[in-house]
Amino acid sequence: MTDMLLTNARLIDPETGRDGPGALCIADGNITKVLTQDTDLEDKMFRARNIFDCGGKCLAPGIVDLGVKVCEPGERHKESFRSAGLAAAAGGVTTMVTRPDTLPAIDSPEQLEFIARRGAEAAPVRIHPMAALTKGRAGREMVEIGFLQDAGAVAFSDADAVVTDTRVFARCLTYAHSLGALVIAHPQDPGLSRGAAATSGKFASLRGLPAVSPMAERLGLERDLALAEMTGARYHADNLSCTASLAALDRAKKAGLDVSAGANIHHLTLNALDVGDYRTFFKMKPPLRDEDDRVALVEAVASGLIDVISSMHTPQDEESKRLPFEEAASGAVALETLLPAAMRLYHSGALDLPQLFRAMSLIPSRRLGLPTGRLAAGAPADLVLFDPDAPFVLDRFALRSKSKNTPFDGARMEGRVLRTWVGGKDVFAA
Repeated sequence: MTDMLLTNARLIDPETGRDGPGALCIADGNITKVLTQDTDLEDKMFRARNIFDCGGKCLAPGIVDLGVKVCEPGERHKESFRSAGLAAAAGGVTTMVTRPDTLPAIDSPEQLEFIARRGAEAAPVRIHPMAALTKGRAGREMVEIGFLQDAGAVAFSDADAVVTDTRVFARCLTYAHSLGALVIAHPQDPGLSRGAAATSGKFASLRGLPAVSPMAERLGLERDLALAEMTGARYHADNLSCTASLAALDRAKKAGLDVSAGANIHHLTLNALDVGDYRTFFKMKPPLRDEDDRVALVEAVASGLIDVISSMHTPQDEESKRLPFEEAASGAVALETLLPAAMRLYHSGALDLPQLFRAMSLIPSRRLGLPTGRLAAGAPADLVLFDPDAPFVLDRFALRSKSKNTPFDGARMEGRVLRTWVGGKDVFAA
């Protein structure tokens, strides 16, 4: 007996590249069969306990968001596992891979177990925590990678705190390689980028903003890739943002290094001019880049050079953002806006839906060794049903995140999540 049948759907399969009509059979929280023909649909409908008509809308693997900041412990007023989980479910995100840049940093098995337990208790979606790479994210002493792996860490990262001591970083990569652990880094030369609030150029000069050249990112990436080559480690650059980095990444991949890279949705859909009159909700780290960089990033996603699209969800309260631009905190919430923002790339013709879900679901799952991100028999029934054409105007105060710092406030967008399932369980219905 099939527990549930999702019928009359437009299946978006990132693994095969298929975008077409079909149905899914679900039992015991997993997909049991993908139906692309009508031959045995009638029999499956007869056997299904529950039948859900998708109304011809898009049905895709749930988003696996690599690099979500949930502010527990330490800053629960900005975001909790409950509020982040509700936002994720409403945004079609079925798995949150959480960052360790909390207060204090997640750098011990006990802290990691607390995070996993809190996430399981409070959030309706799956939680997979990353652990810090160095103790306190201070860049001086390596964490106990093996013990943290045993406790459930899926990757190791100091987030935006660059490990400046090359010897320490090399040791971390060497040890991670011996355990098969994935190291995620934020490529940046901290000396060049210190205090910067914008990308260098005419616009930043006219606004009088302290700026940094995109070369700071390239310098950091070149160093990291050289160390990845030396150690053989599994390496992921979390947040590439400029053309200057792409050639180095391409060389590393062609050389056979076990490296991958991600870009966040804001750098793929916004540019430096969006800062406008010092609008601090557009202050990111790294800062928004020129339009040529944005276009190059989108093309890199289309070609597969950039592997992952993420939200880089970073909650900041009003007090942190209502400051002069160069003093304001960086980052934006994006769990609920990731999918509609990604639809801008679809509607512009830059990426098709299977390409988008390959970068948002399939590849992050593969990189982390998770079974999610697929429409295939045996895969978890973590699914999102959405209408890519549904228009709306975003109201930041309607977001489920505790913090409301989105650059898309008041923007006209397309793409609404209609339903989200995690393990076959309905966790969101519009």
